[in-house]
Amino acid sequence: MIARGVRLDVHWCVLSGIGDREREAYASAADFLAEAASAKIEVLAFRDGFFPQQGEDIKSWFEKLKPRANPDLILTHYRDDAHQDHRQVCRLTWNTFRDHCILEYEIPKWDGDVGQPNLYMPVSAEALRRKIELLNSHFGSQQCKQWFDSELFFGLARLRGMECRAPERYAEALFARKLAVV
Repeated sequence: MIARGVRLDVHWCVLSGIGDREREAYASAADFLAEAASAKIEVLAFRDGFFPQQGEDIKSWFEKLKPRANPDLILTHYRDDAHQDHRQVCRLTWNTFRDHCILEYEIPKWDGDVGQPNLYMPVSAEALRRKIELLNSHFGSQQCKQWFDSELFFGLARLRGMECRAPERYAEALFARKLAVV
């Protein structure tokens, strides 16, 4: 979006950032958002893997976020993501921000839950390479995961690019459940 001239004022939230994950979250957000008009980075310490059991506390945090943020666009996890934490974040995002434009992103992993997206954003080969460089340089805690590698990221972007006939062959795919055209 920045490369296309969109002014971005970003409020970047990571709900489970403790120790190395907290350092990764701040460093990656700073790099990803280096050209944004403004960036607020918020990292919390909810216990990874236990979001459904922490639902009340996480919902309370969402309710405190609501008066502090009135975004034009919200990006959150795909509602059918196989990871319980991701599903919980998506559910609470929709529950809290009912009148906002919410797009859900996919995260490839062994569960095979990427689904059939209905919204595509073509990306340049240069932007995709930069994204993958940042992912690889900032997320050491994920390097041990079988699904976390450059070839997979390029492959998924190429598949999504083919699906939408992207000019430079690559695209990000999102799920748009409810959009209002005004």
